Amino acid sequence: MSPKSKSSEINKTKKDAQDLHISGIAGLIFGFFMLVAVIGAAIFDYQNRPDAWIGIWVTAMTIIGIYVLFAFKVASQWDKAIVLRFGKFRSLSGPGPFWIIPIVDTIPNWIDHRVMVTPFAAEKTLTKDTVPVDVDAVLFWVVWDAEKAALEVEDYQVAIAWAAQTALREVIGQMTLADILVGRAKMDEDLQKIIDERTTPWGVTVQSVEIRDIVIPQELEDAMSRQAQAERERQARVILGESEMQIAGSFAEASKAYANNPTALHLRAMNMLFEGLKEKGALVIVPSSAVDTMNLGGLSGMVSLAQNNLPEEE
Repeated sequence: MSPKSKSSEINKTKKDAQDLHISGIAGLIFGFFMLVAVIGAAIFDYQNRPDAWIGIWVTAMTIIGIYVLFAFKVASQWDKAIVLRFGKFRSLSGPGPFWIIPIVDTIPNWIDHRVMVTPFAAEKTLTKDTVPVDVDAVLFWVVWDAEKAALEVEDYQVAIAWAAQTALREVIGQMTLADILVGRAKMDEDLQKIIDERTTPWGVTVQSVEIRDIVIPQELEDAMSRQAQAERERQARVILGESEMQIAGSFAEASKAYANNPTALHLRAMNMLFEGLKEKGALVIVPSSAVDTMNLGGLSGMVSLAQNNLPEEE
């Protein structure tokens, strides 16, 4: 059984139970009259009254009790009862206690005025760019005119569910996949407007529509993931290139500072060489011309002497 069929079956069972809608107070009153009938019959029998009197008394109490049982109704604070007299609309009754005439009056519907929640979905619906998607949504609505909800449509709850589903398919068909994924708020507004226009003649107003989930084909999801990964890699390469440009610019500025100051360049070269030589086991190869230019021979000797004077590790 599909979810929609199961929901319809539950609604039908609920509706059948509401048609009777026998209140507990009416049941107590009915039990009271039955008790009075039994006690009265016992008293009449004790007084040796004719059996006809006992029968009339019991019958009268039973009829009164049955009348109260089916005529006295109590509507909850959120309910409105649709009362028909000989099939014609008579009144809206409730909330609270009220009376009807059994057989003459009937109550085909009890309208709930609380905010109702209806989940609905559109499966394998094509977007504007022909991508099949599954969309789940939730509709929040309320009955503002119980008379219209009962008289203008056969089953307003089922009608609202179908109206919401067709509106969802219509909106999906007018949007691309990208618009659906990033424009949920706009999609909610469009759905609310379309559904509200369809349900207003039924006495129902839509408070809000919320998209719960959007499912796309797995192949497309993988392709979009690879596309996003490639885009991030491209951005990383662009950022790396910009960093290289900034570093090159810094080196260009530094070269200008060293161009007219050979002493500073000499000190910088010696510092770089020292940093390389102070590491244990480091091997630095430099051009032979640099030895005379920067006096690297003396510097290397000083570094070796410093390393030999270091205390040995235990």
